[in-house]
Amino acid sequence: MALRIPPELHARLRDLRLSMRGPSLGDGLGMHASRSRGAGLEFAQYRGYEPGDEPRRIDWKLFARSDRYFVREAERDSPLTVWILIDASASMAQSDRARPEFSKLEAARVLAACVIELALRQGDRFGVIGLSGEALQFVADGAGPRQRDRCMVELERMRSGGSITADSQLAALWDRVRPGSLVLLLSDGFDDRLTDLAVRLSATRREVLSIQLLTAEERDFPFRGGMLMRDPESGVELRVDAARARSDYLERFAAARAALARRLAASGIAHVEHVLDRPLDEPLHTLFGAPQRAADRR
Repeated sequence: MALRIPPELHARLRDLRLSMRGPSLGDGLGMHASRSRGAGLEFAQYRGYEPGDEPRRIDWKLFARSDRYFVREAERDSPLTVWILIDASASMAQSDRARPEFSKLEAARVLAACVIELALRQGDRFGVIGLSGEALQFVADGAGPRQRDRCMVELERMRSGGSITADSQLAALWDRVRPGSLVLLLSDGFDDRLTDLAVRLSATRREVLSIQLLTAEERDFPFRGGMLMRDPESGVELRVDAARARSDYLERFAAARAALARRLAASGIAHVEHVLDRPLDEPLHTLFGAPQRAADRR
């Protein structure tokens, strides 16, 4: 089935806006404040005319007084570059029995499609990276409808499997995700290497946001009787009595989630949990909605 944003979800995106806390470092025209100079709305300075400058940017009144060509420069609005990093490891194939066709990876793909639509609407640049046991799935950053189509094709191809790619492959991200980019990580938070990557990106002038994707069964542990639990990435199996294990599991799982949230917050990373039985726009409103609306949804 082709990846698409459900119409009711698409309608709930209309008041969202991608933004960064600091100035963007992009080039071109967009909706984000930038330190770069160029054609824009707020005057910054004059500079001498250079071959290739547009004639309409010449200040003709100043030319009449000085007999020299000067170009008006302005602080310009610059498009944001948004990178969507998707955890495509084996654990992201997990879903709830009540909705087996909707896995964590499927939720990540739809969330990615929503962010792409927001970036397209704003004139921003965007790219997609899938992280799994296979080679990196990568779409270089670009803008416009064709770039959206390229990203959507890659999202449709994305499959979960294996454990997160080797550190040598992760290192390749540093040349591609440039400082000043906005990075959204979509993951279940079960791999410390992804957390390490997010922290390192944040520490090197990339603004990082995190959505942790969890199943309702992980949250509630509604199981009964004897169970065989298997780690999809390591293959390790464990037999448990669900009723006896439930209290300990819930306590340990809550502690692990809290520890992850604390570590990301200490690195300046905005982090939100999303459980698959909740509306998909909730984490997007928390991260990209108006402050008062985001507070209401927490």
